[in-house]
Amino acid sequence: MNTNDITVPLSVDLSNCNREPIHIPGFIQPHGVLLALEEADLTILQISNNTFNLFGLYPEQLLNQNLSILLESDQINLLKDCLSPENFPIVNPIDFNIIINDRIVNFDGIIHRLNGILILELEPLGSEKNNAFFKFYHLVKLAMSRLQTVSNVREVSQILAKEVKKITGFDRVMVYRFDESWNGVVIAEEKPEYLTSYLGLHYPASDIPQQARKLYSENWLRLIPDAKYQPAAIVPMHNPLTDQPLDLSKSVLRSVSPLHIEYMHNMGVAASMSISIMKNQKLWGLIACHHQTPKYIPYEVRNTCDFLARMASLEMSVKEDSEDAEYRIKLKSFNAKLIEYMSLENNFIDGLINHEPNLLNLVNAQGATVCFNGKYFHVGNTPEQQDIHNLVEWIYQNLHEDIFYTDALAQVYPEAEKLRHVASGLMALSISKSQKNYVLWFRPEVVQTVNWGGNPNKPVEVTANGSIRLSPRKSFELWKETVLLKSLPWKNCEVNAALELRSAIIGVVLKKADELAQLNIELERSNNELDAFAYIASHDLKEPLRGIHNYSNFLIEDYGETLNEEGKAKLLTLIRLTQRMEDLIDSLLHFSRLGRVDLSMQHTDLNIVVERSLDLLSPRIEEMKVEIRIPRPLPTVYCDRVQISEVFNNLIANAIKYNDKAEKWIEIGYIDHPPAPITFYVRDNGIGIREKHLEVIFRIFKRLHGPNKYGGGTGAGLTIAKKIVERHRGKIWVESIQGQGSTFYFTLQGVD
Repeated sequence: MNTNDITVPLSVDLSNCNREPIHIPGFIQPHGVLLALEEADLTILQISNNTFNLFGLYPEQLLNQNLSILLESDQINLLKDCLSPENFPIVNPIDFNIIINDRIVNFDGIIHRLNGILILELEPLGSEKNNAFFKFYHLVKLAMSRLQTVSNVREVSQILAKEVKKITGFDRVMVYRFDESWNGVVIAEEKPEYLTSYLGLHYPASDIPQQARKLYSENWLRLIPDAKYQPAAIVPMHNPLTDQPLDLSKSVLRSVSPLHIEYMHNMGVAASMSISIMKNQKLWGLIACHHQTPKYIPYEVRNTCDFLARMASLEMSVKEDSEDAEYRIKLKSFNAKLIEYMSLENNFIDGLINHEPNLLNLVNAQGATVCFNGKYFHVGNTPEQQDIHNLVEWIYQNLHEDIFYTDALAQVYPEAEKLRHVASGLMALSISKSQKNYVLWFRPEVVQTVNWGGNPNKPVEVTANGSIRLSPRKSFELWKETVLLKSLPWKNCEVNAALELRSAIIGVVLKKADELAQLNIELERSNNELDAFAYIASHDLKEPLRGIHNYSNFLIEDYGETLNEEGKAKLLTLIRLTQRMEDLIDSLLHFSRLGRVDLSMQHTDLNIVVERSLDLLSPRIEEMKVEIRIPRPLPTVYCDRVQISEVFNNLIANAIKYNDKAEKWIEIGYIDHPPAPITFYVRDNGIGIREKHLEVIFRIFKRLHGPNKYGGGTGAGLTIAKKIVERHRGKIWVESIQGQGSTFYFTLQGVD
């Protein structure tokens, strides 16, 4: 049977591709041997039928035998010792020596457990084993430092492609990114000049069907060393314990779909390796490696690439979120402004469309319409009144969610084809479905040219006998498609901004005026920048940091004897850097929580507060020989004692830290000029601050000096102080002369 000829009935259902059971092919690639074992006594239940080529024994001689027929007792004990941890990647590969024809052959043993079956895969070792450790740690040392120096996803991808090519020696290495529809685009590529570039080319989702993407999510690395291999069957076909075909989802030797082999042949690829790039436990992209001749990559080197891909996945996740962070912050501020405008206007709709920013700014639309109580209110470029009326009726009849958005409205609402110049894209926000109250945003058509790697629309061909055959594309030359009737896509942060606005509109419409005023005060107090970054910190930064920290510790614990001193030092530096990053995140989270914790207001003697702050800082005060001046007793104020203590702690600590004078002093006092509120101050004779930096220093994590200069720190102290003062309905500012000192002033409401 020619495994490349797959005939299907004349009526072609391409979704059949998505149902191909590629996780139970019944075959493996023949560069290794697979054994399915009963874990209790290590009886061989199933085995690949290529054992004679590697062991000199036929499968029939090994089936139902104990594994000791291949391995010595000390190696059996070694295997059993490796079965206790669930995290097999830590113990893989296991070094096995098997005597074959009176000579010792070394194998990499890779184990995993699935559905109660222990699977052992053996790959014969070559000379590459000797320098595998060196490659691994050299990569950790160099590649990680390079990844941390770049600022965006594409730069990370390019470094990743370059490092993987250097380690593996593949002719071509690409980084391939999926979109929301699972089409892919090559965003980075490393190759010799004589090969045609695939950079920037798109590939349809059918090239990597759903079940293949599922396996990529479970098993991050897949190697095909020779696309012309003859598969080795697993015998018997069904496992005696389960009476089912052996699930090879986690197998490193699993045979691949014949369609994929033909796909490789059509591309002129003889060997390939692919490594998954994950984000938030979802497949984000792939590292795709191609070679024009057969090429085997040892397990240790594959492990190196797998480790690098995991580190790069964490780095890409942070970089990608950071790229959108500024835009998310801007949308947050727009939302706050719109809520403020709605609360100030008698009619909330005037607040949405008659100010800057308005509805258009919130989601970057070119037109918007508020449909409320049967009337339409417009801003920007919108369809005609009758067209909007018809669209609202269609939305009312067909859409039932709080929000609907599309960048191709004509695909679901054909009437929109004539509206392409104003409404190829639509976001519809339901305020009250029963009353047909909606906010509609519109985006015009943006004609796009998509560069495909071959025609993506020809996945079948007719054979000589007239049957239809599923076939991968034979040409991967540039194939351009002009895409019409589509707008720019809506971003997730824009959708979230619209949903936040929905909640605000409902609140404005339903709540009383005093409740609305209180809501507006709370919104003014909240810091949108920190709310956005707090989400990133808690969900997207902490987890990657734990991964980097844990992997680094694993390396030191498990491979410490292999590393040289420089390698150990680099890993220890990596651990210290992750700890510093965690300190920054903790400061950020502390700052963000300040706006959500109720103030515990009480009459507070500031003399006691300052005295306790000075006691807390006394070791540093004595060490730096700082003179403390308090010209007169401080007043009593109505405040949150704990939070105001933190303000004084931060200001006094900074005054101690940023002082290079031989005789240092700090003065703590207040100015009372009724009817103005009492102004408190902390003055020093330290290094001072340049005028251009007087506002900058209150920004989160903004330090004016190097990370280790003047005792280091996270740069969050003044931001936290500002947040606390503003929560007390006061303000904080600084006056300073560089080289002479600084005075920090702040006011509080409720001074007795």
